[in-house]
Formats: sequence, C-alpha cells, structure tokens
Amino acid sequence: MTDVKIDKVLVAILGRALKAITDEMSVSMEKTTRSPILCEAKDFVTGLYDAEGNMLEQTENLPILSFSLSPVCAHIAEKFRGNVFPGDVFFHNDVFTLGNQNNDVAAFKPIFIGDELVAWSATKGHQADIGGAVRGGYNPNATEVWQEALRIPAVKVIERGVLRQDVWDLIFANIRLQIVQEDMRAEIGACTVGERRLVSLIEKYGLESFVAHKEHLFAATKKLMQAEIRAIPDGTYRGESTVYFDGKNPGSEYQIRVAITVDGEHITFDYSKTDAQTNGFVNGTYTSSASATILTFLQMVNPDIPHNQGMVEPIDIVIPEGTILNAAYPAATTFGNHLCPPNADAIIRALADAIPERVTAGWNQLLCSLSTGMDPRKDDAYIDILFMGLKGGSGAMAGCDGYDHIGMIDASGGILDQDYEMFEQQTPHLLLEHEYLQDSAGAGRHRGGLGVVTRYLVGSDDTQVVIFGDGDVEPAFGLFGGGEGTLNKIELHYPDASVHTPTSKDLVAGVPKGTLYVQEAGGGGGYGDPLERPAAQVAQEVRNGILSIEVARETYGVAVDDALRLDEAGTRELRSR
Repeated sequence: MTDVKIDKVLVAILGRALKAITDEMSVSMEKTTRSPILCEAKDFVTGLYDAEGNMLEQTENLPILSFSLSPVCAHIAEKFRGNVFPGDVFFHNDVFTLGNQNNDVAAFKPIFIGDELVAWSATKGHQADIGGAVRGGYNPNATEVWQEALRIPAVKVIERGVLRQDVWDLIFANIRLQIVQEDMRAEIGACTVGERRLVSLIEKYGLESFVAHKEHLFAATKKLMQAEIRAIPDGTYRGESTVYFDGKNPGSEYQIRVAITVDGEHITFDYSKTDAQTNGFVNGTYTSSASATILTFLQMVNPDIPHNQGMVEPIDIVIPEGTILNAAYPAATTFGNHLCPPNADAIIRALADAIPERVTAGWNQLLCSLSTGMDPRKDDAYIDILFMGLKGGSGAMAGCDGYDHIGMIDASGGILDQDYEMFEQQTPHLLLEHEYLQDSAGAGRHRGGLGVVTRYLVGSDDTQVVIFGDGDVEPAFGLFGGGEGTLNKIELHYPDASVHTPTSKDLVAGVPKGTLYVQEAGGGGGYGDPLERPAAQVAQEVRNGILSIEVARETYGVAVDDALRLDEAGTRELRSR
C-alpha cells in the first residue's frame, strides 16, 4: 500500500461518520425488532470492526454488551479465514468461545470492497428465548450450560447471499418462540445497513486512504486514553466486593478482588485473587466481566473519547479461568452479566481515594424478575422481563446527585424505562403502581438516585416467575460520609392472603392469577456529609415527596413546618448539634 498523507480533518470526519453508521444500525434495530427487551429496553449493541475484528466504532445501548463483539469478531475472522465471502452472515452466542451471555446472540456480516475483506458489521441483542430448560433463558437451578441454553458456536447461516435453510432450521427448532427468528432477521438487516453505509464511505475516500486514516484514528484515540490514565497517580489500588448467594447454597458469599495497577500511561485490572467459580448459575464469562471492567472505567474518564481499538489498547485485564468472573467449561454462566454491579463496586472502592472527584458512590444492585405463562386473552405464550423494577438509583458523585432509577442504563432509563401500555399489551398483567420510592436514596451532600416501587396483578394462571439479581443483603454504599441506599425486595401476595418472599436467585412456579406482585428497587449511595446539603434543597425534596419529614430532620438536620416550608431557626438548631 502506498504512503497516504494524513488529513486530520478527514480523521475527524471518518470518526464521526463511523459513529453515524452504528447509530443508524441501532435505529434499524429499534424500529424492526419485536421483543420488548429489544425494541423498548434496547438491550443490544451495534458495531463496525476492521477485517481482523478490531473495533472501529459502536453504539452501545446497553453498556454490558459494549465490548463483547470485538473478541468474537476476531475469533470468527480467524476460524473462517479463507472461507468468508460477500453475502455471508454468521451467528454466535457461545460463552466458551468469547460470548458474554447465552441469550445475547450476535449476527456478523463481512464487508468487502471488490474481492477484499475490509471490515465487519455486527449486532448483538438479548433474545426472548434461547432454548434450555426454562423459557426465557434464566434458569437459577442450572449447574451446566446445557441446562441454560442452546449453544451456537460461530456458524454461517447465510452463504454468498443464500440462506442455509438446514442450519437455520436446526437452530430455531431448539428455540421456543417464533419472535426470536424475526428478531434475528432484524439483526441481519441492521448489519446490512452497516455494510451499505461503510462501503459507500470507503468508496468515497478510497480504500488506501480509509485504512491509513483508520490507523491514525486508533493512534489518536490511544493518546487520549493514555492522557486519562496519566491523570491517576501511579500505584496499585485494591478493592473488594461481595456476591451474595449462588442459588444453591443458602448464605453463600463470594469475593471479587481487584488489584488496579497504574503505571504511567498503562492500567492493569488483575482479578487473580477473586474467589473460585460456583456450582450454580452465578458465574461470569471472561467477556462479560472484561466488558464490565471497561464500562466502569469509562465512567471515570473523558466521555468524548471515541470507542475504537485505540481506546482499549492501554488497558490490560487479567481474569484467571476458574474464578467466579471467568468460569471454566461447562459451567452455567447466565448470571454473568449481572456480576457487573459488584465488579464495579470493587473498582470504585479501589480508586475512590486516588480519584475521588471521578468516582460515584455505590449503585443499587440489580434484582430482576421474568414472568412467563400463557396469556388467556390471546391463548399464546408470553415472556416479560420487568424492566420497570429491575434497577434502582445510581450513586452520587462530587457535584452531582445520583440518577433516579437508572432502568436498563440506556436511552430508555428513568421512571418510564418500560412503557406501561406496552407492558399490559405484551402480558396479561395489570399494572397498579410504579413510582419513585420515598426515602430510598442514600443521604449526602449529593444524594443517591431514587429507587422505585412497582406493583402489578398477575393475569395468568400457572405463571412462572424467575428471580435473579442481588442487593437484598447489602445496600448501595455511600462515599466520604454519604449514606447507604435501601435494600431490594420482591414479594408475592397470593389470593389466599399468604405472602411468599423469593430468594434473589429463584424460580417460583404455579403462581396463580390474581397474585399481587410487589417489588422495591433500592436507591443509590450518597456522597459527602448530608449536613452539607443545602437546607432549601432538602425542604424542596420534602415538598416533592422525595424525602419524608422524619428523614429530613434526622438525617439532614433540616426542619420543615406544617406547610412543608423550611424552618430556618429549627434547622440551625438541628445542625448546630
């Protein structure tokens, strides 16, 4: 390839153009998928990768998926070297060949200029079902991968533009719901959008120029990340967190331990002292855990850094096989994505003293439920992950309160994380309440994000409710004098007036119609001394129902009168104590 003079303006143009392409792929997914977890919660990622699988750009609707495509793309490029042709499409979900979670199924499409493979477009999304023992894919009783899902190692489902019907039929004969086929076709469509746009872009500027400017973009991005790492004092920082209950052994606890070494422009996250894997489904994969590490660190650096190969080059992640964050074959690992919060807690605790202005207090842990059954109105099966209740508030940080009810941590976050009318159309359930939970946020100079309370009436007989998550033992932690958030809980109030409280990893079968489902998702941790929070702001939150009069008085030292107005004299007296 001849030498190409680098035009820095063109580098910026290409960077923005690549992002625009992955954004368009994302819009295509949102508008053409049917499962609520895709078209509403946007539990998917779209991306472009070079011929070797290096990240060009991504649109990361759900952060835990953000760095799960590039490793698999590199794996496919190597495995099928010499056997990749224009018009091919590959599927993959296998957690033991760099997949992150069984339900997260990816489609990859090679991109050619003439006869030369120049890039890949890819999409990965959480599918409504993936086979296995339990409809919906979450099986808290699983001890091995085959009890969880159909494994799809990299396989070519379309060859030179022609569908391999036998391969397609083999895959979808092992998946319960027709909607999954339709959503995977939508993934292929999004990849085709990426292919068309990238081909057009390369043809506009020429392949040699594109490749040269791509490498310069990688190098410039690497320098940006190195500058962020240099801002952290050199040294080794250690943090721990606890994973509670493996689904098999009541009272079990597992420690995540990370040693973070900053050496000039390079940072290493070493999990070698993390506890061994469990014999249940509370395990992670290397890809899910490494993705969690990167997305947590990205919260602490310049948000304008482009997301390409250069961004990750100064970062090393060591997660030995056989640990709870990188379980060895053939372990059950569906819970792995949900080890992201305790992983993040360990990283935050490690770096809090080194970069206090960049870290947040603890975020509420995920506690989620998935309901399945037959909708009597349609005589058809339904599956629903209750996005409304699965997360509470984020942690506060220097200068900023936490985010109220982060939802799926994407563009649909917040109190309206799941459309109420769509919930009642997609399921037979009747929503009774969904609102912010008073007094749930950890107190502080900057308070944590609020949690939520959700209640609905079960609308189908013989309903199955799967519970998976954490945060019913340890609340979100505060930092630098900030208070804790509240705990998570789920209750099932049966029609006979009995109440069942499931564990955090549970499968409750035979839930009758008319059962009241009640869930509280806790708030995030506070940051700084609550007595430093402006009294007028506390009084305003009492008027808004965020705080009770009692918590304002006892925790923040703020008095309000019967009309919920700030009592300045009473407040001075309280705070002087």
